[in-house]
Amino acid sequence: MAEISRVLVGADKPYPVVIGRSLLNEVPKFLEGAKKVLVVHPVGLAVSAEQLRDFLITQGFEVVLAGVPDNEEAKRIEVAAFCWGILGKSEFSRTDMVIGFGGGTITDLAGFVAATWLRGVGIVQIPTTLLAMVDAAVGGKTGVNTSEGKNLVGVFHSPSAVVIDLETLDTLPKNELLAGFAEVVKCGFISDTEILSIIESDFEKAVDPKAKQFEELVLRSVRVKAAVVSEDFRESGLREILNYGHTLGHAIELAERYKWRHGAAISIGMIFVAELAHLNGRLSIEAVKRHRDLLSRLGLPTSYPAEKWPQLLANMQVDKKSRGGNLRFVVLDDVGKPTIMHAPTEEILFAAYQEIAK
Repeated sequence: MAEISRVLVGADKPYPVVIGRSLLNEVPKFLEGAKKVLVVHPVGLAVSAEQLRDFLITQGFEVVLAGVPDNEEAKRIEVAAFCWGILGKSEFSRTDMVIGFGGGTITDLAGFVAATWLRGVGIVQIPTTLLAMVDAAVGGKTGVNTSEGKNLVGVFHSPSAVVIDLETLDTLPKNELLAGFAEVVKCGFISDTEILSIIESDFEKAVDPKAKQFEELVLRSVRVKAAVVSEDFRESGLREILNYGHTLGHAIELAERYKWRHGAAISIGMIFVAELAHLNGRLSIEAVKRHRDLLSRLGLPTSYPAEKWPQLLANMQVDKKSRGGNLRFVVLDDVGKPTIMHAPTEEILFAAYQEIAK
């Protein structure tokens, strides 16, 4: 039997993250007590969702499928209402459960649906993209987007478990896989610097889902997120470091009307805050170059149009990470040493943006 790794996340209700291959048999034990299960999945994974349904039926569950749009189109209140409608018509009770089966937008949506149905029912997250595995599915954050910005409506809701089956990545398109590496690299820059070394020392194995190096990167990234979430579940302090690169990244996603991959936007965001920290006298130029080299090697973007700055600045002002109209950025004093920069001037923000402008 293949090796299975387990990471415990401390939260209001602690839960395990299970990492390995061929993990279908792990799912039913986390649905204990439920009679009915709603599987929220993107329409593109309908065949896989049907296989999951058929397996759970053999385990004695009544299973209903909810096929929803993929990517950020899933994270709309209308889609959540569609799922609520299915739960209501199927007479789901407080002891029944939801499964989020898909990428980060699906696990965000499914978590929000579970958190709000009958003021909270259980959920098991089964992420199928690298981004969801190392970030979206793990922390207990749920939410939907509005026309004003990303994740402005949501709640904290711990899953019963997160089941990371690496086999689901074997057929994931390469560009989708590499986009997910932005969050892996983020974990390396803010905490576990060995992540960066593993990618730099053997790039081909690092990005191969069947290689041990890849599995170690996933495990290390989950451990970083689990450690931070365990200490600060509701983002009142430490958890903010997980937003490294996300303030500008979310502004880019809004400017692109959520057509960009999350990892692509966060890649630019990380280089921006590296340049910002350098201009502020915190971070060496060598560390900034390390950001560029790593993210470029992964095929992720490192620049954005110069004329977009006024729109991005306005978008950042309404981001949920700004407080009282004052922007806050997670920056580095050194690799592996994150801190918060409070209310930087528009002049230094503009100067940092010029370093990534094209």
